[in-house]
Amino acid sequence: MATQSLTSLLSISSSSSLRSLGRYFSWGRAINRFSTSVAVEEPISPTVQIDYTQLLINGQFVDAASGKTFPTLDPRTGEVIAHVAEGDTEDVNRAVSAARKAFDEGPWPKMTPYERSCIIYRFADLLEKHRNEVAALETWDNGKPYEQAANVELPLVIRTFRYYAGWADKIHGLTVPADGPYHVQTLHEPIGVAGQLVPWNFPLLIYSWKVGPALACGNTMVLKTAELTPLSALYVSKLFLEAGLPPGVLNVISGFGPTAGAALCSHMDVDKLDFTGSTDTGKIVLGLASKSNLKKVTLELGGKSPIIVCEDADVDLAVEHAYSAVFFNQGQCCCAGSRTFVHESIYNEFVEKAKARALKRVVGDPFKKGVEQGPQINGEQFKKILNYIRSGIESGATLEYGGERVGSKGYYIQPTVFSNVEDNMLIAKEEIFGPVQSILKFKTLDEVIRRANTTQYGLAAGVFTKNINTANTLTRALHVGTVWINCYFVFDAAIPFGGNKMSGNGREKGMNGLSNYLQVKAVVTPLKNPAWL
Repeated sequence: MATQSLTSLLSISSSSSLRSLGRYFSWGRAINRFSTSVAVEEPISPTVQIDYTQLLINGQFVDAASGKTFPTLDPRTGEVIAHVAEGDTEDVNRAVSAARKAFDEGPWPKMTPYERSCIIYRFADLLEKHRNEVAALETWDNGKPYEQAANVELPLVIRTFRYYAGWADKIHGLTVPADGPYHVQTLHEPIGVAGQLVPWNFPLLIYSWKVGPALACGNTMVLKTAELTPLSALYVSKLFLEAGLPPGVLNVISGFGPTAGAALCSHMDVDKLDFTGSTDTGKIVLGLASKSNLKKVTLELGGKSPIIVCEDADVDLAVEHAYSAVFFNQGQCCCAGSRTFVHESIYNEFVEKAKARALKRVVGDPFKKGVEQGPQINGEQFKKILNYIRSGIESGATLEYGGERVGSKGYYIQPTVFSNVEDNMLIAKEEIFGPVQSILKFKTLDEVIRRANTTQYGLAAGVFTKNINTANTLTRALHVGTVWINCYFVFDAAIPFGGNKMSGNGREKGMNGLSNYLQVKAVVTPLKNPAWL
């Protein structure tokens, strides 16, 4: 996912959510059919109250041991929303100790799977009850449109927790036939204490991908929020306590990667790490795990996902999906379709329609109804994206639309479309993590397969064609973890997600997500005078 932190991405986990996403995009088009991106007005004041800014350790909200706090900022203005407790090594140690005690001595792993299931279901109900407040926190802290957070992402989060609540009492091993008089069985047991690091682009969505399966399998955990977006995870973790989750099972640390993150990854009493974020940070996480106790690691990292639009594709359909694939969530998606390969016979038509579609995109205050695109997460990301845009222009790509800042306050950028992009340009090679669409031209299927795979990443891909043989050829030839055919961003709680190559290892969601938090034990017992083997 990536990610990211992530990491990260839209997940369609029910047909109703998929319909919501369709309405979300089409509504913005209807409002803004004949307009360009709008200027940013005075920001709307959110009505949600900030109640939880401390660390959650052993069922209690507490200050950091050092007493330090750090500001979390509103990306619409750059102004401070709240000051949040800054966790460090001592706080991580306290949290891991609480999680270890809750695992070794506490009730969670010893509960019946059905009891664990009931608590996760109750949490999902509470999350649904407080959906509007949670969505407002997510929008305020992250900058994503409120309609997206409330009507698309939160239903997916709720669905994911209900999915894993349903799995809690269905995890079992096998009876294995062996040569000789032995009874052999396998047990699927929780790993123990999990360290989880979530990204800033989809804070709650990735939270659900990690916390849901870990709890269903009977683990305890210490979760580190992204320092840019700590508020929503603290709020919903309080709902978990309200649902009956025992103290110490879920601990939440807000803080920075080099301090709190490094302490968690290096901790000798953490049995498992699950990280969503950038590839560079993923390497650090893996290194710290290997230098400590060789804890298991799942990584969902960056991407430079290709979209391949074949000669026989429905151009209008491809334009629309390619548009959402790169611009959704301000382009801050690990699996964003950021390399759009279009067959030369339909290239000019595609470029003109892509430009027209981007021109209609509504940019503005994410709390305003009908807005499709809010600000980038912070000033650093904002400058990075503008530098990539400048690089695209200087390297000879054609700037079809966008490329400029919107307004004078906050971190808003116009949706940007480049044509005549070549493989060796930075905008075609590196993860931009912003609203920048690069459109490349290809001639043959073999050529585009080679070019699509010539990247360090392997997270996702999209294919648009009416020919099933072409679709099958590309599906098997692309070195990625997910291939969408004539669609994009279709996720479900049951569909595994993850990457190949430097996009990570392991899979999240679905049955595969459970395996991240289980270990297999073989038990062998001699049989005397068995009636059968």
